Amino acid sequence: MPRSLDGLVLAPVADQAPGQVGARTRFTYHERDGAVWAQYAGGDIVRGHLVGTRAGDRLDFRYVQLGTDGGTASGHCVSTVVELPDGRVRLEESWEWESRPGSGTSVVEQVTVHGH
Repeated sequence: MPRSLDGLVLAPVADQAPGQVGARTRFTYHERDGAVWAQYAGGDIVRGHLVGTRAGDRLDFRYVQLGTDGGTASGHCVSTVVELPDGRVRLEESWEWESRPGSGTSVVEQVTVHGH
């Protein structure tokens, strides 16, 4: 079984479009009994939440967020959990907005406490 995401902090490896999740956004993940949830903030995101399920290396969740421009947005994401050679976790994400047009892919990786 892949390792738990509980308590991990992850960050995007690259900026998305303006007004969306970017390299300064931090996601704090929680996991228990097949449920996953996270809160995120930073960059153009004032506050965001996601909630969903995990089965093996697959996450399926919905997200909702508030931007610094005062706008809200929501969508659906399916992610694959990958363990990196250095032991950190990477999520390879395929997402689509539900509150507006648009979809894409992104990658977030675990941020270690000592800054590596």
